[in-house]
Amino acid sequence: MSYGLLKGKKGIIFGALNEQSIAWKVAERCHEEGAEFILSNAPIAMRMGELNALAEKTGSETVGADATSIEDLEKLFDAAIAKFGKIDFILHSIGMSVNVRKGKHYTEMNYDWLEKGWDVSAVSFHKVMRVAWEKNCMNEWGSILALTYIAAQRTFADYNDMADNKAYLESITRTFGYYWGEKKVRVNTISQSPTPTTAGSGVKGFGGFLGYAEDMSPLGNATALDCANYCVSMFSDLTKKVTMQNLFHDGGFSSTGVTEKVVKKYDTENK
Repeated sequence: MSYGLLKGKKGIIFGALNEQSIAWKVAERCHEEGAEFILSNAPIAMRMGELNALAEKTGSETVGADATSIEDLEKLFDAAIAKFGKIDFILHSIGMSVNVRKGKHYTEMNYDWLEKGWDVSAVSFHKVMRVAWEKNCMNEWGSILALTYIAAQRTFADYNDMADNKAYLESITRTFGYYWGEKKVRVNTISQSPTPTTAGSGVKGFGGFLGYAEDMSPLGNATALDCANYCVSMFSDLTKKVTMQNLFHDGGFSSTGVTEKVVKKYDTENK
């Protein structure tokens, strides 16, 4: 059901790869709610993914950009300004760890790979906001979002340096969010349940992450579509005074010590 929450709003959505991507679902829901946007991803991801199909479905333009490259981002934002004038929202749905991809244990970190993942997953968010800031292209009461995970606050085995990347991402959100407040623009992260996306599924033991979170969440895991709906609300005028926050969207996982379901699995005395 559409409520017209984003009617007349313009934006940029980073990170849609295929139908499993959260950014893909966000684009679909933003379109349904009346928004117009440019879809962007790294050139190699655009070649590997299915972005053109999403662009056709949502009536959107695609512009390739390496989010770690200021030059690429400047070209992207220039294209957005030429198309829309000022914009109202940005979604940063970007994350990557070479150490995770190559199975390098956290205690044996390859620091060159760490730097690459840190740049892609966290520093790119600063770069996106810096270019938007310098081009003064956000409308008042605009909304900038990035997606994160609770491993920024808690230790999850085998999430590896992605946990460090997410922690830095959330810190950038608070600090740059303070300055964006001067321009009446809000900046937040959404800490989503583990979600079976192409990137998420690459983490060792991801099925265990997913099942444990489901058992530990009173409402169950939030799906990619659930997250898209939350993003729509954060892009809308209904959340104009929410900024510099890490917003848990995880079915209650982040506030739960233990559930009865988990207790029963380990209660050997009553078996």
